[in-house]
Amino acid sequence: MTYCEKIVWMYLRKKQFGYRFLRQYSVDKYVVDFYCPKLKLVVEIDGDVHDLPEQKEYDEKRQKELEEFGITFVRIKNEELLGNPNKAFVKIEDAIKLLAQKG
Repeated sequence: MTYCEKIVWMYLRKKQFGYRFLRQYSVDKYVVDFYCPKLKLVVEIDGDVHDLPEQKEYDEKRQKELEEFGITFVRIKNEELLGNPNKAFVKIEDAIKLLAQKG
């Protein structure tokens, strides 16, 4: 895990929202950073490599394919997490609340 992934994992792993997250989880033919099966929520941590055109294209294709399974994505850039972790965590919390309401 990268440093930023470790930060997010420490935040997610304690089931503080009442939902279990798994890390490096396989969905179809892809592996996602963090996944909550009950909510069908993926949290992806994007480093600088995700800014490269070919990586962006791959990420978009992968996300579209996984969204066909009813999966919701939250993408957080490393800079976003390191610059303001609380704001990044609120982004995750908002997605959890929204999906939990849809239930």
